[in-house]
Amino acid sequence: MGVTEQTIFEQFSYWKGALKRMAAPHEADLTVYLGCGTSYNIALSLAALSNEVGRSAIAVPGGEWLNRPQAHWPHWHKAHVIALSRSGETSETIAAVKASRLAGAFVTAITTEPDSSISRNCDRLLVAATHPLEGIVMTASASLMLLLGIVDLGYDVPESVIEEARRILTEADAGMAPLLSGRSHVVYLGAGHLYGVALEGALKLMEMSQVLTQTFHPLEYRHGPISLVDKRTAVVMLHSRGEPAVEAGLVGEMQEKGARVLGFAGAGDESVTVDCAPALAGLCVLPALQLLGERSAQAHNLDTTTPRHLTKVVVLQ
Repeated sequence: MGVTEQTIFEQFSYWKGALKRMAAPHEADLTVYLGCGTSYNIALSLAALSNEVGRSAIAVPGGEWLNRPQAHWPHWHKAHVIALSRSGETSETIAAVKASRLAGAFVTAITTEPDSSISRNCDRLLVAATHPLEGIVMTASASLMLLLGIVDLGYDVPESVIEEARRILTEADAGMAPLLSGRSHVVYLGAGHLYGVALEGALKLMEMSQVLTQTFHPLEYRHGPISLVDKRTAVVMLHSRGEPAVEAGLVGEMQEKGARVLGFAGAGDESVTVDCAPALAGLCVLPALQLLGERSAQAHNLDTTTPRHLTKVVVLQ
């Protein structure tokens, strides 16, 4: 077992500490979740979950919020900014946090590094230790930041979610080889808060194995992108609870065009059940999506501890 694979399978013991935190929301007209790369994908999922509990929220890339916050919300200085950064040193995010506080915004930081720039420049800190062997590619830390954000929103996250995520990881692993065999075009589909998780799954596979990926909301896929589907296409469908018939119909269309589908909580050539509260589905499937990237890299004989062109922390000069 390689190091990246090890951090994926061993991440669950680190989830337990994050489960014990209490929600303490800051009152504001709008919550803005910030992040870059993986952290932005997690921010998208948290913003959707925030809206579902009645707390208005958006997700914005760190550089966008730094350079043009008014394009995203005219009263940006009154926002509750929740900034995500594994290292706590991501240049755009740190600069955006400092500018937000200077303008009067309240800032919460979500990180895995208690002694970092983001930790020293926030009004409120949510932190959880991640797997010590985690390298450039974010695995356990991504799950932990999503978990911290979900708990912070006040969602009930029972310890049973750990065993469910572990089961999904093991069960999905069995279907990964046939899904990927002979496929060079991988599509991820997810709606609502699952869209950010789908984006993160796609990013993992692209980072790890240098395979081109795409991500869409399920019904958007019919509006043009479906023209690319053929026998080289693999699809990862994160089924939502509200549209099973519609999403199953889309799966059937893609299969007819030659695609092979791995379905979480719904139809697919390989299907994996997801037995948890709907708001926790993204968290439960995320480790399996991380492993899919690792399995793709293994199929291409690539070492995911040294992904091409990437560094563990992006620091702009």
